[in-house]
Amino acid sequence: MAELVYSAITSLDGMVADADGNFDWAEPDEEVHAFVNDRERSVGTFLCGRRLYEVMVAWETMDTGPDQPPVIRDFARIWQAADKVVYSTTLPAVSSARTRLERTFDPDAVRQLTAGADRDVSVGGPGLAAAAFRAGLVDQVHLFVNPVGVGGGTPALPAGLRLDLALTEERRFGNGVVYLRYQVRGR
Repeated sequence: MAELVYSAITSLDGMVADADGNFDWAEPDEEVHAFVNDRERSVGTFLCGRRLYEVMVAWETMDTGPDQPPVIRDFARIWQAADKVVYSTTLPAVSSARTRLERTFDPDAVRQLTAGADRDVSVGGPGLAAAAFRAGLVDQVHLFVNPVGVGGGTPALPAGLRLDLALTEERRFGNGVVYLRYQVRGR
């Protein structure tokens, strides 16, 4: 059965971007990127907010020639093979294949999508993920915690919402990144 998975690369103080919107500190090295790729292979559909989509759509036309590292070519194939749903009231149109634009987040539609899917559904972007958490839709949380504090910015997890999680997997990487996988309790 497919699950709704929230995955985020965060700072040690829990931010996906600093106060200026920068996330250059979050670029994974080859070891982390290969691990992320292996996790993302199970995803059949990516649910994205507008900002995340605008970052990720570059993978649609990324140079995947032999001069690129294998992890880059691999992730581009993963992204391009998946369906994408972008939630935005301001984005005029989407520019990637296998992508549809939704103006509102409908928890019942996401619940039906996940229930009918044969592969996991990934929700990305902290704003969209917050809506999914509040609707009780998220089954798993995957965090890649980077050894940097950014002192404020965009939090990875929604404020004002209690999340009861059970740690199911952890891994430490050579660059100091720690992967934490949690099952949402009661799901």
